[in-house]
Amino acid sequence: MIVLDTSVLSAAFRRRRQSGAEARAVEALRRLLSADAPLAVPGIVLQELLAGVRTEEQFVRLRTLLEPFPLILAERHHHVRAARIANTCRRSGISTSTIDCLIAAIATEHDAPLFTLDRDFARIAPHCSLKLWTPQDGRA
Repeated sequence: MIVLDTSVLSAAFRRRRQSGAEARAVEALRRLLSADAPLAVPGIVLQELLAGVRTEEQFVRLRTLLEPFPLILAERHHHVRAARIANTCRRSGISTSTIDCLIAAIATEHDAPLFTLDRDFARIAPHCSLKLWTPQDGRA
């Protein structure tokens, strides 16, 4: 399973022109979908994506597009793990967001790589067992 982050899905659903990294990520996501690769979305990522739309029409459309993705809901142990990740990072001088730590906790709990464009996860990864998936991994 590959866990999808907000940044990758946001790039995929965005209408405006994408940067080189975003375009490569969107193409890799298309390949993963075509290959029927096992993908999942943390519940907090679904919430972030839906909270970022401007109209009810966009909300309904995006919710419908995201419906086929399996959802991983955070449980108590994910939140505890996220707090440990945040504390470990802070002790090492790394600033993190609560949401990023929760996404990292979910991915590590499932021993699944995280597909993200957010560089903050590259700073978090050395302080926990987070693996990052990149299009060069060849698993698409």
